[in-house]
Amino acid sequence: MTESRSSLSRTQIVSAVSALLGPDAVEYDEAALREASVDRFKKYSAAHGIYDGPFPAVIVYPRSTEEVAAVLRLADENLIAVVPRTGRTATEGGLETVVADSIVLDGSRMNAILAIDPADLMATVQCGVPLRVLENEVRARGLTTGHSPQSQPLAQYGGLTATRSIGQFSTLYGGIEDMVVGLEAVFPDGTISRIKNVPRRAAGPDIRHVVIGSEGALCVITEVTIKLFRYQPENNRFFGFLVDEFGDGVDALRPLITAGYRPSICRVYSPEDARQHFAHFADGRSVVVLMAEGPDRIAEATAEAIEEAFAAPIHTPVDPALIEAWFHRLNWDQKAIDDEKAAMLVEQHLGYTTEVSVDWSRVDELYRSVMSRVRIGFPRADDLTMLGAHSSHSYQTGTNLYFVYDYRIRCDPRDEITEYHEPINAIIVEEALRLGGSMVHHHGIGKYRTRWTAEEHGSAYPILQHLKQAFDPNGVMNPGTIFPLAR
Repeated sequence: MTESRSSLSRTQIVSAVSALLGPDAVEYDEAALREASVDRFKKYSAAHGIYDGPFPAVIVYPRSTEEVAAVLRLADENLIAVVPRTGRTATEGGLETVVADSIVLDGSRMNAILAIDPADLMATVQCGVPLRVLENEVRARGLTTGHSPQSQPLAQYGGLTATRSIGQFSTLYGGIEDMVVGLEAVFPDGTISRIKNVPRRAAGPDIRHVVIGSEGALCVITEVTIKLFRYQPENNRFFGFLVDEFGDGVDALRPLITAGYRPSICRVYSPEDARQHFAHFADGRSVVVLMAEGPDRIAEATAEAIEEAFAAPIHTPVDPALIEAWFHRLNWDQKAIDDEKAAMLVEQHLGYTTEVSVDWSRVDELYRSVMSRVRIGFPRADDLTMLGAHSSHSYQTGTNLYFVYDYRIRCDPRDEITEYHEPINAIIVEEALRLGGSMVHHHGIGKYRTRWTAEEHGSAYPILQHLKQAFDPNGVMNPGTIFPLAR
């Protein structure tokens, strides 16, 4: 955390952005600024009203790309840090303000659906369009975005694109990087760049990926064009199976995926994690969950392959109705967040996740090494009430592991992160990197995995550094996210 480098005072910053966008586009209420200084990484201390700063000077709500450009020019010329945000569902500290008197640039009022093209199967939206709003709109036309993260009720397209988000149907539809056709972004000097919509091109490197996953550390995403798909829920087929060990489920899943089948939902839960979701039938075993969807003949072929891969008696089938009921309860919304906050205050208990990815041949080793190291090496292991994992996004070469850990908190709320969350998170990241995997699968680096960014990328890390130097030479864009702060 650091002091502002700007010569402008907080009052001058507020006055300057108010002059640019008008008084209705700025917010500087102290309570709002305190809440804007953190994201869900600090949900426990925030629930207790603890905000240690530094705090932003102002929250600004532009309504157009041109207004975004004007704010960024002001910030760049005056060395004011900028933290872009939209749906505010970030979990890795990416929205945290670590520089005093930053500008929080909130794109949520840029919420127009600009075009839905049923012929070319594309939709173009401003950054503040909620995913659920677009999904409802296209479903009314027999289409779907294919994107369904658990944050779907709250997430907005700017943040989804900036964090390389992924949804529950990713094994079929891909992540956001597979869905984005073109986009518009504004860089800190005010330059507006538009990457046009084409099915594919070989005109040099794919420059979409300079922007996708940049987490506000290079630019602000103002507009996105994404693919659409036919929506055929009548062909959905749900499957569930019980297996003795987590590794057994992965071993059955791998040949299904590598043979070319693409179930939209594709999950293997460890016994500990399964107990959270499937206590009414898991019976202490691992649970495999799959769904076949798409055109009827593709869905039927996928369903037949699933049944062959998980044939009895090795794998015990589960009533599909139980799996479908579980799926319809999976997403969380603002009520779920509010309920979680209330429970934290009463129970002093919390759950977190850390998601990584690894090749098929190392999945079980990563799972076992993390489980062992946390149980043995985490100083507060006696406070753990649950430690488990699930695989939920699979590929030809490997899968992700979503480690889930719940714990009783027996320390000052201010110290929860350093006493519990960070040490467990570090073990998982270190084990993934040790085994050649990635330290993060889809939540983004944020500000709490930056110490591993160089190790993650190895000899390719200078490519990232050069992007930062080229596009944000004054270092105003979301300082401390992706790129560690200079100390």
